[in-house]
Amino acid sequence: MLQQTQVKTVIPYFKKFTAKIPTLQSLSKCNEKQVLKLWEGLGYYRRARNLLASAKILVRKKQSKLPFVIEEIKKLPGVGTYTANALLGLVHNQATIAVDGNVKRVFSRIINKKETKINFKKFILLNEKNLFNTNRNSDFVEALMEFGALICRPKEPKCNVCNLNSICKYFNSASKIKTIKKENIKKKNYDVFC
Repeated sequence: MLQQTQVKTVIPYFKKFTAKIPTLQSLSKCNEKQVLKLWEGLGYYRRARNLLASAKILVRKKQSKLPFVIEEIKKLPGVGTYTANALLGLVHNQATIAVDGNVKRVFSRIINKKETKINFKKFILLNEKNLFNTNRNSDFVEALMEFGALICRPKEPKCNVCNLNSICKYFNSASKIKTIKKENIKKKNYDVFC
């Protein structure tokens, strides 16, 4: 539900959804119309359809268990690398990084390089070698995303209260990289003759 949607918008939908459909098994027994009705207003209805299809696959073919291997998770409808890594961390507590816009910004600022100059696949591979491995990998995955949303924000980052500012090259640099993409709107004038 959170994909492309803010947390404050999702909370009432999530509460209503999980009150009506509390388990993976109950979701797998729903029909599309029921799920779409609960999803109504969130938009991106393909997410709801993919969630339903994935629930049915997991219950019928995987004994209601999420696979432990990223390639298997990515076979589920609508699941890409980001979601698969998030699930590995959150569900199986595996050492992984779910690289979204917030996480890209955090790493980009720590090393003070443009996001386009960073190979984020390497970060994921490094993490598979336990670079960021803790006993609480699920918390780490979530914390990275939240850190980028709340502290290392796109505009007006809270660098002065950031616990990473001593190692952050962005904070300690006189020439800070720009992390916000600004698009110039070109003005066009049209002469219309009647």
